[in-house]
Amino acid sequence: MNHAAVSPWPKRTCDAVQDFAAENMCQGALDYLHWTRKVSRLRQRLAELLNAPSPDDIALLKNTSEALSTVAYGIDWRAGDNIVSFAQEFPSNRIVWESLASQGVEVRLVDLALTGNPEEVLISRCDQHTRLVSCSAVQYADGQRMNVDLIGAFCRPRNILFCVDAIQSLGALPFDVQACQADFVMADGHKWMLGPEGLALFYCRAELRDSLRLNQYGWYMVEHAGDFERRDWRPAATARRFECGSPNMLGIHALLASLGLLQEIGIDRISRYVLTNTSLLFDLIDSNNFILVSPREEQRRSGIATFRVEGRDPAEMHRHLTRQGVICAHRAGGIRFSPHFYTQPSKIEQAFDIINDYLRRADH
Repeated sequence: MNHAAVSPWPKRTCDAVQDFAAENMCQGALDYLHWTRKVSRLRQRLAELLNAPSPDDIALLKNTSEALSTVAYGIDWRAGDNIVSFAQEFPSNRIVWESLASQGVEVRLVDLALTGNPEEVLISRCDQHTRLVSCSAVQYADGQRMNVDLIGAFCRPRNILFCVDAIQSLGALPFDVQACQADFVMADGHKWMLGPEGLALFYCRAELRDSLRLNQYGWYMVEHAGDFERRDWRPAATARRFECGSPNMLGIHALLASLGLLQEIGIDRISRYVLTNTSLLFDLIDSNNFILVSPREEQRRSGIATFRVEGRDPAEMHRHLTRQGVICAHRAGGIRFSPHFYTQPSKIEQAFDIINDYLRRADH
């Protein structure tokens, strides 16, 4: 019930890691060329997941935070520039922009609690000095799904850069980087993509690659990676220019296996299962007279359902649920459930039985 945090692995992913470990133990890097083909296959699968124009648009970084920093410290900022985002963003998608204050960059944070359409409120804070808009496709705390297509349609004709943190969307919901006209997209693999920690995708629109200043250098980010005797060098023409050193081969084997499962099932089918589980969660929250924190409107729903129980300490509830084997999170002043497509309705109902048992015991 916690895919919005750290996902368990599919069996095939566990098998892939064990096989890779055994291969390393027995023969080391004898088949390194075969491993590099898996790197290429992973870029291809990630490009398909995003509907990116090319696998060349995909870099493999350590995490979403590194990808956000690659953008923040790659742009040639001018004093007086501003960035517009939501106040409720995950810290990584706020701190990195606030760190630019010393360069004279203003960060304008829009409160999602304000009345009105959040995308329109966000857009209203932009002006002729807005250089970049950054938001999550799905908000991490309450699961609110944003209309990124609307934001992108505003930004592109005005030459405002559009950065999307898709970590709470990719693997659970359809995402189309060309439809939303995002310039940059980033997401870790360890949430809805069912992969390991330590590996994330970073999409950079091809036309902007050369304009991002590089802040990390090494053997892998050059055009002729592997030609160690070559004295002249230049950054790779592809998004590999953002990968300074050796790739995370263990993570690549794992994420490739996880994405294989997701793509065999199909993201549209997965999304239907995910949203069906969300509807069940909402029904159980309502039938138990709990307080729904997540937005109720269908177009705002994601795989996240956050709720509170009147008069109960959510931190204590979270501790109890964890002790009972219900893996969830304490977010937005409540309990956050985030089951994936494979989670059976009976398991979700069982979690609510455990909550109600806890409440009855507490009343006594």
